[in-house]
Amino acid sequence: MHPPTLDAAVWAVLADYEARAEREEKLWEALGPEEAERRIDELLLPVGRATGTLLNLLAKEAGARRILEVGSSYGYSTVWLAEAARAVHGKVVSLELRREKTEYALAQLERCGLAAYVEFRVGDALASLPELPGLFDLVLIDLWKNLYVPVFELLHPKLAPGALVIADNMLEPASTRPYAHAYRHAVHAARDMSSVLLAVGNGIEVSRYQ
Repeated sequence: MHPPTLDAAVWAVLADYEARAEREEKLWEALGPEEAERRIDELLLPVGRATGTLLNLLAKEAGARRILEVGSSYGYSTVWLAEAARAVHGKVVSLELRREKTEYALAQLERCGLAAYVEFRVGDALASLPELPGLFDLVLIDLWKNLYVPVFELLHPKLAPGALVIADNMLEPASTRPYAHAYRHAVHAARDMSSVLLAVGNGIEVSRYQ
């Protein structure tokens, strides 16, 4: 049974995303490694239902009115975060390199009445982050894995007291684990962060700014 806090329009959009992800997973398996890598920007690569649900619940329970998403892609996780932002009278700032992805995401948000709760910023995240005014109550990091550490270093000074930082893909795919280990090392080395690895979805590191 779906949680009652999400309305039918939101679930319809999420269901469409998940159907697309299922189709693309089959396509990915059919492509050779080189072709898959070449076409990776065409793929949704979502955080998945379990992680999306947890993000939504954490944002609501924390009353996170100022949410930052670093890497919107096609907007699956953005919908989960925007629904939480609506519930707590907040806003999501979402960073994405490719404009066509934000256009797709915005169309889905408009379908379910959540577009007003998201501000997209298109461009390199490492260039966008220094320009953002803080402070953020919750951050999702989900972009190219080699950027996780520099992204964390830039957003760390912009965290509100008690802020949560969630990083995806800490366990899967195996090919990016070295970057995941580097990120977890950086977070654990920060004395003002407490952090835990959760085997949810592709593995998430949930960290709290003290």
